[in-house]
Amino acid sequence: MRKISTRRSLLFTAALLALFITNSIKASSAEAVEGRWDIVIESNGKSLPSWLEVEHSGEKTLVGRFVYSGGSARPISVINSSNGKYTFSIPPQWEKSTRNLEFEFELVGGDQLKGTMVFVDGKTYNWTAQRAPSLKRTGEPVWGNPIKLFNGTDLKGWHATKENQWVVEDGILRSKKSGANLVSDQTFNDFKLHVEFRYQKGSNSGVYLRGRYEVQIADDKGKDPWKGYFGAIYGFLTPSEMTAKDAGEWQTFDITLIGRMVTVVANGKTVISNQEIPGITGGALDSNEGEPGPIYFQGDHGPIDFRSVVITPAK
Repeated sequence: MRKISTRRSLLFTAALLALFITNSIKASSAEAVEGRWDIVIESNGKSLPSWLEVEHSGEKTLVGRFVYSGGSARPISVINSSNGKYTFSIPPQWEKSTRNLEFEFELVGGDQLKGTMVFVDGKTYNWTAQRAPSLKRTGEPVWGNPIKLFNGTDLKGWHATKENQWVVEDGILRSKKSGANLVSDQTFNDFKLHVEFRYQKGSNSGVYLRGRYEVQIADDKGKDPWKGYFGAIYGFLTPSEMTAKDAGEWQTFDITLIGRMVTVVANGKTVISNQEIPGITGGALDSNEGEPGPIYFQGDHGPIDFRSVVITPAK
């Protein structure tokens, strides 16, 4: 009887050990995919920048956020895992469809993800992801000399993303109708940016920092602050107050970007104070967050005017 009891005890201990090892492997695998990921989706010959955040909720559940090449950050209610594969589904946002976007991915080599996306059109696209850089800075920046990005005369120093509709009239940089976005030829890391702009009633635009993070411009006077309205880092950071003026008036942004930390002063009031930008916003030129990037103005959402555009880069 003692031998049988000992054998049962050993078997029971072995089973517990196996369960512990299995759960530890699952836990470590889940922890390995947690964090922020810069994604490139290959779609019809184009590389679409996107972004994924994975984090745990409680002890067993993975949740997150996803940013597609257009739109804002979308919540992921649950990320399922089975045998090293992860899946999630999110409803359409601006896509003209009722079909969900379906994702599957796996961890490759500890610092990469590889997966597929079934888009709302039913087609499957491949994607890869690199772990996003922290962009943490040590010490205070040393600022260089201010640079006038817009010379007030012509489009020198800028290029359009497609057929150009931007013109310069009486010292004003103008997009009179929806069309191409306008991108600076120069690229920057950390900087202070001053821009003056004016929009028509109901219009919408944005200033993209390093070509990846949109500070929202929209005719939102009188509305409560929100992460998709005037002065927001689109889809991520909500301004502390609504400072938009009437359509047709000249307005200002003074923006400081150091690593991921951003401060936005809108029409003389600080509405975002040294807050972290988690990842790229919809409309980003690329998802290479560790690299310098341009300033770009959104010109595909309605008429918009700019005049003074001055950037002070960090040395």
